[in-house]
Amino acid sequence: MDNRAEVRQFLSTRRGRITPEQAGLEPYGGRRRVPGLRREEVARLAGVSVDYYTRLERGNLSGVSDSVLDAIARALELDRAEHDHLYDLARAANTSGRKRVAAPVPSGVRPELQYLLDAITEAPAFIGNDRLDIVAANTLGYALYSDMYRSTARPGNHSRFIFLDSRSRDFYVDWDRAANTNVAILRREAGRNPHDKGIAELVGELSMRSEEFRTLWAAHNVRRHYAGTKFFRHPAVGLLELNYQVLGLEEDPGHSLTVYPATPGSPSDEALKLLASWAATEKIVELAQAGARS
Repeated sequence: MDNRAEVRQFLSTRRGRITPEQAGLEPYGGRRRVPGLRREEVARLAGVSVDYYTRLERGNLSGVSDSVLDAIARALELDRAEHDHLYDLARAANTSGRKRVAAPVPSGVRPELQYLLDAITEAPAFIGNDRLDIVAANTLGYALYSDMYRSTARPGNHSRFIFLDSRSRDFYVDWDRAANTNVAILRREAGRNPHDKGIAELVGELSMRSEEFRTLWAAHNVRRHYAGTKFFRHPAVGLLELNYQVLGLEEDPGHSLTVYPATPGSPSDEALKLLASWAATEKIVELAQAGARS
């Protein structure tokens, strides 16, 4: 990943979405050639010189202080995810001479984590990594993403499924939202792990094979993704409205646990019970694990 290009494009796209009126500035200078704020307007809002902000937007975040980053974030009205992303880009700029080699993708998880997954019996649950692979899951987790595991690609990967498998168009009730969210999460992970070969290869593959991915990737949007509600249309049990919680695993850096409970007593709660029976009949766990070994 080219850090300078990432910085340049991220800052320019954030600047381009804010009008002077939104920023509380009086427009000046006649006809505007940019859709959003000018560089000098961002500099004024952040309390830095135009030359200094121009240097930052050209991709040079080396040595920039936290106070300046915070001022730029306020001027550009960055949300929390964008603010964190700016810090990630600055950290990468200041460690560019000490590139960290990313750990190889694990083929599974510690036995204790699989025990934890298997103990969750009433909700789909899985462990994922920074590359958006599903590294391990419980029975309902494999069953929920059964279409992903009917593909020959391994490991199961959310991004590949969304953009390269036509079945995802039916699985996600709002595919456009799922696609936007997925790319925003992947963009944030790329900023946090700029030297991860697996992420770079995934982005390269998707960029080559999916025009929709290329368009969304060029928007430079980022997103935090820890809790909320998702809607799925499962081929065996129909519509599912599931809450989700994502928990970081401190002893396993780069991994997180995601659990999808349904509201007790809801139609989706009943559908998950049917899904568990269906999973046993279809032997979906054996299907997923066989694919992982192949």
